[in-house]
Amino acid sequence: MIRCNFVFSLLLLSFSSLLFSQEKNLKNIQKLTFGGDNAEAYFSPDSKKLTLQVTNPLIGAKCDQIYLLDLNKKNIGTEDLQLISTGDGRTTCSFFMPDGKHILYASTHEASKECPAKPAPRTDGKYLWPVYAEFDIYIADLNGKITKKLTDSPGYDGEAVVSPNGKYIVFTSSRSGDLELWRMDIDGKNLKQLTSGLGYDGGAFFSHDSKKLVFRSSRPTTAEDIKEYKDLLAENLVAPTNMEIYTMNIDGSDLKQITKLGKANWSPYFHPSDKKIVFSSNHHSTRGYDFQIYSIDIDGTNLNQITYESEFNAFPMFSPDGKKLVWSSNRLGDTPRETNVFMADWIEGDEAENISENNLMKTINYLASDELEGRLAGSLGETKAAEFISKEFSALKLKPLNGKSFIQNFTYDVKLNPHEDSSSKKVLGKNLIGYLDNKAAKTIIIGAHYDHLGKNEHHNSTLMNSEGLIHNGADDNASGVAAVLELARQFSKNKKTEKANYVFALFSGEEDGLMGSKAFAENVKTQYPNVISMINLDMVGRLNKDKDLTIGGIGTSPIFGEMSKKYKPAGFNLAVDSSGVGPSDHTSFYLKDIPVLFLFTGTHSDYHKPTDDADKINFTGLKNITTYVFNLSNGLAEAASIPFTKTKISQSKAIPKYKVTLGIMPSYADTKDGLHIDGVTEKRPAAEAGIEAGDVLIKIGACKITEVYSYMDCLAKINSGDELPVTVLRNGKEMVMKVKF
Repeated sequence: MIRCNFVFSLLLLSFSSLLFSQEKNLKNIQKLTFGGDNAEAYFSPDSKKLTLQVTNPLIGAKCDQIYLLDLNKKNIGTEDLQLISTGDGRTTCSFFMPDGKHILYASTHEASKECPAKPAPRTDGKYLWPVYAEFDIYIADLNGKITKKLTDSPGYDGEAVVSPNGKYIVFTSSRSGDLELWRMDIDGKNLKQLTSGLGYDGGAFFSHDSKKLVFRSSRPTTAEDIKEYKDLLAENLVAPTNMEIYTMNIDGSDLKQITKLGKANWSPYFHPSDKKIVFSSNHHSTRGYDFQIYSIDIDGTNLNQITYESEFNAFPMFSPDGKKLVWSSNRLGDTPRETNVFMADWIEGDEAENISENNLMKTINYLASDELEGRLAGSLGETKAAEFISKEFSALKLKPLNGKSFIQNFTYDVKLNPHEDSSSKKVLGKNLIGYLDNKAAKTIIIGAHYDHLGKNEHHNSTLMNSEGLIHNGADDNASGVAAVLELARQFSKNKKTEKANYVFALFSGEEDGLMGSKAFAENVKTQYPNVISMINLDMVGRLNKDKDLTIGGIGTSPIFGEMSKKYKPAGFNLAVDSSGVGPSDHTSFYLKDIPVLFLFTGTHSDYHKPTDDADKINFTGLKNITTYVFNLSNGLAEAASIPFTKTKISQSKAIPKYKVTLGIMPSYADTKDGLHIDGVTEKRPAAEAGIEAGDVLIKIGACKITEVYSYMDCLAKINSGDELPVTVLRNGKEMVMKVKF
């Protein structure tokens, strides 16, 4: 990202997903229950019925009971739910027997007709699941008559499922002293313990070929966690906040951990191919309660989000023919946290549209390697990077810029010493332009700059005395290049022909003042049909733990605000700015009256330093951002029109001239309480005075600062050599430091 004297302010907002537009695997979504708490719905062998667990006092289910729902009815309502458990005690986890005429479920009704007490609230607020020792497993017919009791040992027995071939039942039991998975024959005989690791193993389901099991497991490892687990289990409780997905053979062999996501990953079910698993997870969540359904390959790769709407989606199950998915969700509820059962046609995704983290790694590891010596514009490293990108474009069969080469040459002058005209040097830069011609009437540009600082020959480093040190620029901006190349692969290799053409543009000379993008933007409107927008990715590789993603340019088209919210990845917090002007290449296109969007994960202490290396990249975050841009680009291609609007900041804000620097990296979030400092440059006035990253600058001398523009106004009034008190907020307390400029 360019070092320059203009920045833009951002208002930090957190939006919720609004529509079903991202749920590409789900079509014809149908709501099947209406009110109460409805969950764990599972298909009959002929896909014509569901058995589900319901709590709804309005229909007499004061705590979980098992109901049957006939899917043949045209207009399904609450009155169509048929009670098939006893109505006493509490039940859990029903499942159809192979004949489709009986169900399997666990119940406490023999111990008491009353609902067992819920766990008392914890002083630490931790969420707990009860594993009632009174649960036993029963078989009942579809009229509710119990025909057989399968378990009768002390302790918890529940979560029973039947293998598709009708031979086995697998269930969770505490009969060994721990919550383990057990197997029995379909008639209840020949018990076999399948798991033995300390922790809660449960929620198992068979693969469609009946050879594998997938299940959730919470396995404590530290002494503290082990003690807590054992203490809770002694009270018939578990804390389901840290669970991962595992698979194993039906005899307990070949145990494999599939997810390593953290938090709660649960309710897994095999995809019809048996090569993937769908499951519910809150691993993405940064704020509050949020569970979404994901799919993942059985080797632990290709994690993809399935649901986006509402804050709870779980218990996914495919119909036996693989054509339908049923699950539970908070969406479209009449009351908060109401959970209903939904069903949809399952649409298999296009594998070519799945982001490859390996591709992202390959690109960044090469571009940010010492071999390219920092990719300075005009250098041998830039040439090597250009050759790499050209090969990638060629392999994707993109059209070259002028029919022969992907390279657009351009020249510019750079002053190695801003105070000496004689230090001017001519630079020959290379843009890389690839074109995907979908024969559409409109065109979208997706771009990023690939140059960086080299060995600080042009003196743009934030590290003092760093001449001769390689600045690899992994985040700035090998990350953006990796995303653009992966997007080019997705759009060129997928089965769909989008309603827009795509230009994939990788610019050089950005670090010296947006030189490459200026050269390309000059004639872009005449080179391609109806350029409707430009999306710029610059420094998108360091997504933080709060998943804060900056999006600039929102105000350059009236449809961008809704679009940015509509396709937002789960758990992300968007910092949104309206301005079309910013310190990166989208500015060149905004100035040609083209609507622009700018994605950026924020500055950091390695910005423009030799330490911006590949080992610090958040590849999962980069993958999610790339997916976001893919979905956003598809949405823009489908839009009827993308009107261009001038933004207020670009019209009204003049950038003041100033003679001094404080040596800070300002935050892009406009919080109105001062200028938040993201970074401090070594051996500059701020650092020398003791100002730190995280401080909020509120005053220089008597000049008040509320955001970046008032900061610039204050800075413009200072002369070199002035010594002034500078006031900052640190952890909410004012501190005054003497700064010599």
